Amino acid sequence: MAIASKPDAIAELQGEIKKLARARNAVILAHNYERAEVQDVADFVGDSLGLSREAAKTRADVIVFCGVHFMAETAAILSPKKTVLLPDMAAGCSLASTIDAPALRRWKAEHPGAIVVSYVNTTAEVKAESDYCCTSGNAVEVVNSIPAEQEILFLPDMFLGAHVRRLTGRKNMHVWMGECHVHAGIDPENIRLQRSLHPEAEFLIHPECGCSTSVLEAMSAGDVEPEGVQILSTEGMIKRPALSDADEFIVATEVGILHRLRRENPSKRFFAANERASCAYMKVTTLPKVRDALVRTQHRITVPDDVARRARRAIERMVAIGGGAKQPLSPVPEGVDPGE
Repeated sequence: MAIASKPDAIAELQGEIKKLARARNAVILAHNYERAEVQDVADFVGDSLGLSREAAKTRADVIVFCGVHFMAETAAILSPKKTVLLPDMAAGCSLASTIDAPALRRWKAEHPGAIVVSYVNTTAEVKAESDYCCTSGNAVEVVNSIPAEQEILFLPDMFLGAHVRRLTGRKNMHVWMGECHVHAGIDPENIRLQRSLHPEAEFLIHPECGCSTSVLEAMSAGDVEPEGVQILSTEGMIKRPALSDADEFIVATEVGILHRLRRENPSKRFFAANERASCAYMKVTTLPKVRDALVRTQHRITVPDDVARRARRAIERMVAIGGGAKQPLSPVPEGVDPGE
């Protein structure tokens, strides 16, 4: 009896997963950084903001979130009546882990009356202690919506914080010194090398992801030449190659997105700003783990009601204004619980 080839085995497992998902009325969401075979079995592939929107509007009973823990928490908060499953509980986030709720409460105590702006890459408990949630794409807009005299605590990404502080000119904005471990894989030296090797290539940055925030900061600091740079949403990044006359593109983000770019733009060539910019947490999710999550309803992600209630306002603001929408924000009045 012939042994099935690896591609055949993958296709068979993907077919089994899709059949299970239909039987369970489940939707499979996969982040752009997931393994290629996991992306290919998903109903939706995107960044954390896009997947949050899909989670909020889905009619499925079960959400299998192929991403990291804080993303599944966000889905559980936005869809409290749904069953949210994370295929592997080891799928954490090095950036989110740089701050927890007790540390944030201590920081707030040092700056009474300050407004807290939290990047989406944070735990539900941290979001519950925050006044605003933001993405890389709308962080400047969020900060600019807050009165200039209001002190701000921005967390946890020091690269994004430095970028936002530079662009807004806020002298009273304090930045938490946290970073994503993938940041180290993308720096100005890598970018200059790739651009010298591919001088005709466009340089694409996806601002909604943690690992590109160091590049944004380097651009605003003048360490990266802005000429030929396209700062785009996920869908904008995917569509850009078809609209551009360029045949080559350098991509400054986690390398997982290259699979989707190549799949949806087969006539173009794509190069990572650094091939080592890979998120180990994203890669722990495998097809067998996705299947097991569906078969066993395992690794269900839930958020305590009080935490979810306080976190929901900040998250819903992010979902409402992210991706370029221009909904104005008003600061949280002093003494008002953000969850109310």
